Amino acid sequence: MTGDAELEDLPDHVRRNRAAWDQWAVDYVANGERDWKVRPGEETWGIWDVPESSLHIFPDDLDGLDAIELGCGTGYISAWLARRGARPVGIDNSEAQLATARRLQAEHGISFPLIFGNAETVPLPDASFDLAISEYGASIWADPYRWVPEAARLLRPGGQLTFLVNGAILNLCAPDAEKPATDRLVRPYFGLHRLEWSTDASVNFCLGYGDWIRLLRSSGFDVEDLVELRPAEDATTDDPYVTPEWARQWPSEEVWTARKRI
Repeated sequence: MTGDAELEDLPDHVRRNRAAWDQWAVDYVANGERDWKVRPGEETWGIWDVPESSLHIFPDDLDGLDAIELGCGTGYISAWLARRGARPVGIDNSEAQLATARRLQAEHGISFPLIFGNAETVPLPDASFDLAISEYGASIWADPYRWVPEAARLLRPGGQLTFLVNGAILNLCAPDAEKPATDRLVRPYFGLHRLEWSTDASVNFCLGYGDWIRLLRSSGFDVEDLVELRPAEDATTDDPYVTPEWARQWPSEEVWTARKRI
């Protein structure tokens, strides 16, 4: 199932990120297989595997909620939602990632719709969902000025939007995607939006705190929380752009929660 126009009609960043993730998908198979095995109460978030039990990212009661995962990748968060009683739908920009998600659905006996398409233009009706969620999916690979209003369109009044992104401070201090952040600012804070790296052709997005708040509010949301993740003292990561020592001093990841106004 696809909601995209012809490839040449897609925005440049959508085409570039699709090509990148179709190439990278093989490197995320093992993580997907691991995370699909996670049971309710054992979920962890972000590159530091911070426990859900300490963050409470999910609503207290997911039973019967309609949920959409924006940029679902291998679909493991949607699987977590399904195991907690929600009715998830996943959308992703990479057919290669979705191929892994479909295989894991069959292996685990968990079925939910998977849409091949762009989370900035989701081919589903208004007010279809109670929860929209994104962990390093549309939250960083789609243009926030497109995907946040689209999330608002998809949510029912009172619906919750939760997304995890790289911290703004990290993006100010990271010289490149393959080099760890330092204690020096390497780009301006004002005007943060589109980020491109010398090591690949992908496009990331990041906003400053005030811009996030104004965008969320203008899209019909009230901001409920901003949690800045701090790794445990013994935490490790394979990601090259940040070290545990750095992330223990400054937030490398942020979780935003907002509620669509009634």
